[in-house]
Amino acid sequence: MTMADGTTAGGTGGRWRIERLSGGPLGAEVTGIRLSPDMDAAEIAELRRLWLAHGVLFFRDQGHLGPAEFLSFARRFGEVVEYPFVKGLEGFPEITPVVKLEGDRRNFGGVWHSDTTYLECPPMATMLIARELPPAGGDTMFADMYAAYEALSPGLKRTLEGLKGLSSSRKADASATREDRVRDSGTGKAEVLEAEHPVVRTHPETGRKALFVNVGHTARFVGWTEEESRPLLEYLFRHLTQPEFTCRFRWRPGSIAFWDNRCTQHYPLNDYHGYRRVMHRVTLAGDRPR
Repeated sequence: MTMADGTTAGGTGGRWRIERLSGGPLGAEVTGIRLSPDMDAAEIAELRRLWLAHGVLFFRDQGHLGPAEFLSFARRFGEVVEYPFVKGLEGFPEITPVVKLEGDRRNFGGVWHSDTTYLECPPMATMLIARELPPAGGDTMFADMYAAYEALSPGLKRTLEGLKGLSSSRKADASATREDRVRDSGTGKAEVLEAEHPVVRTHPETGRKALFVNVGHTARFVGWTEEESRPLLEYLFRHLTQPEFTCRFRWRPGSIAFWDNRCTQHYPLNDYHGYRRVMHRVTLAGDRPR
C-alpha cells in the first residue's frame, strides 16, 4: 500500500519510496529497493500494482543483477520471449543487447514507438538495464497512451472505435533492428512481419482504453489506402507525444526501466554521438490486442 508520504510497504516489512516523474501518473521511480529473483510474492504483487498504476517503473543501482539474475527477475512478471531480428547475448538468447558504438550515427529504435506491434501478440512489457553509458545524453522519453486517448474529442473517439491499424516491420521509420537482420542474414532481404490491431485497445488488466498506433510501425488503417490514412495517422502521431503526456528518464549505470507496452510508448534520444551506450533488454510475452 502506498503511504501519504510517497512510501510503500515492502513485502518484507521494509519501505520503498515512490517518486513520480511527471504531473500525471506516468512514470515512477522506486527507491530503497534491491531487486532480486528471490523477492517474495507480496513484493512482486506490490511492484505489479505500482507498474499498472504508473505505466513505467524506474529503479536505480541494480547493477548486481547479472544476466542470469536479470532474466530470473523478469520471469516473476511473465513469460520471457526472444526479440525478433536481433541476436541475443551469447548463452542468454532472451537478452537483447541494445548497443550504439562510438562510430554509429543511428540508435536502436530511435523513434516514438510501442515495441514490435507488427507481431500478432506484441509484448506485454520490456525491462531494460543500463550497462555502459555516455557521460551525458541518451535519456529515454515515455508517453502515456491512456492520457492521449482520453484527451481526444468525443467525435474522434467515435471515429476511431472499430478501426484497425496495420503494423509492418517494413515501415521506413521502424527501428534499426531490421537492418541488423539484413546484415546478419547475408541475403540482403529481411523477413516482413505484419499484424492488424485495434487503433484503440482495451488494457487486459486495467480495463482502460489506450491509443495503439505508433509512427515506428503503423503503416495505415485496415481497409484504407496509405494516402487516405496519412492525414489522420499523422495527427494522432503528433497528438500522442504532446509534452503533457510524457516523462523523461536520465539513465545511470545499473538503472532499470520496466514499461507496459500496452499503454505506453517510448523514444530513446540520439544525442550522444561519439560515445558508447550498452543496454540489455528482456521482453515479456503479451496477448492479442482487443
